[in-house]
Amino acid sequence: MAYIRKFKTTSGATGVQVCYKEQGRVTKTIHVGSASSETALKKLLQKAQGIIDGDKKPLFDLNKYVKK
Repeated sequence: MAYIRKFKTTSGATGVQVCYKEQGRVTKTIHVGSASSETALKKLLQKAQGIIDGDKKPLFDLNKYVKK
């Protein structure tokens, strides 16, 4: 299972990590970055979600429902 972890750094910024858990223990941590503004934090959270979703196959192919 993977989840996004937000935390305060010593400089006051907000850090973002992607953590992977197996059997209740954190097995892998990827540091995405640190942000000092809300805009930068939103971008980091999107990047972290992209890391989590990167290896997943979409449930539906939405392109076949879009009219061209």
